[in-house]
Amino acid sequence: MSTDAPSRETVLSVDDSLISQQMIKRALDASYRVLLADNAVDALSVIYQETSIKALLLDISMPGIDGFELCRTVRSLPRFKNIPIVMVTSRDTQRDREEARLAGASGYLTKPCEPERLKAVMGKLLNKNAS
Repeated sequence: MSTDAPSRETVLSVDDSLISQQMIKRALDASYRVLLADNAVDALSVIYQETSIKALLLDISMPGIDGFELCRTVRSLPRFKNIPIVMVTSRDTQRDREEARLAGASGYLTKPCEPERLKAVMGKLLNKNAS
């Protein structure tokens, strides 16, 4: 085990849009280890394999299992009951925001999301849970 440098916290971004994935990776790559998945099934596989994930970024609109259902599924796993989950989506209705909250989301950002805003939200959520 190497202790010469502090390791970056790991964030998993789940979005079926390659453009959105690239934007998120570019925005967070300097501060976080960013893992990418383009659907819920792959995301769950990564979640089970990677024990160091500290936060999830979920798109709502994805083929198959949507972000709401993925959020509920992750929240049902004892290990991830308190992990920060931020919805990053182009859907911006009050109903979507309420459903995200009820599913267990910690935050909600609409696309296109300014990189500085994304970094600020992630910093706030991860520092808050650093204890």
